[in-house]
Amino acid sequence: MAGAVSERTIEALRRFDSPTVMNAVERFTVRDRTAGYANMELTCLFPERAPLVGHAFTAIADTTTPADPRPDRLTELFERIAAAPQPSVYVVKHVGQDRLRSCFGGDMTARALRHLGAAGMVTDGGVRDRAGIERRVPGFQLFAAGLVVSHGIPAIVDFGVPVEICGLTINPGDLLHGDESGLLTIPTEIADRVPQQAQAVLDVEAPLFELLERDEVSLRELLDAYHVH
Repeated sequence: MAGAVSERTIEALRRFDSPTVMNAVERFTVRDRTAGYANMELTCLFPERAPLVGHAFTAIADTTTPADPRPDRLTELFERIAAAPQPSVYVVKHVGQDRLRSCFGGDMTARALRHLGAAGMVTDGGVRDRAGIERRVPGFQLFAAGLVVSHGIPAIVDFGVPVEICGLTINPGDLLHGDESGLLTIPTEIADRVPQQAQAVLDVEAPLFELLERDEVSLRELLDAYHVH
C-alpha cells in the first residue's frame, strides 16, 4: 500500500485542476505520458465541486448477479474505511453479470462514507440518487460510468486489492486527483513536490494565454510561443 501524504500536500493539490496536476506529474518523468489516467467513460458527476484528492480504498463488488440476498459486508467496509489513510476515496470495481446495470452507492452510502472520512467515490459501475447526494453530502465528489435506478443485490467480494477503473490501474493507498476533466493517480514519491510544479506549469502557460487572447497573432509568434511552452 502506498504511503499517506500530508494534509498540507492534500490541501495544496486541491487548489489545482486535474489537467494542470497531470502536466506537473509529467515533469518528473516517472511514467509514460500515456499512463496514469482514466478514459472518458468515467464521468465526474459534480463538475462544479472542488477536485477530488485522496487515498484510494479499493474494493470489488457485485450487484447484478441474481441470487438470494448475500452478505453485503457493509459493516466491514465501514470499519476498514474508518481505519484507512485520510482523506480516503472509496474505489469500487464491478464484477458480475451486467456492469451497465450495477449500482454501488447512493445518497445514504455517500453520507455514511463522508462521516468516515471519505472525500468521494470512484467506480466503473453506476450510482444513484445524484440529487440526494448533491443536497445532503456537500463537498463529496463522485466519479462513475453513469446513473442507474436500482441498488440490485449488493455484495462486496474483496477489499484492498489492485483494480482497473476505466483504463486506470488503482492500487490500495494510491493518491487520486480528479475533476470534470477526469481522474489520475499521483505517484506518492513525488506528491509533495507536485504542487510547486503545478504552479510552475501555470506560470509558463500565463504568457501563452496572453498571446492567444490577442485579436491577431502571427504564425511565427505561435510557433515561438509553443516551442518555449
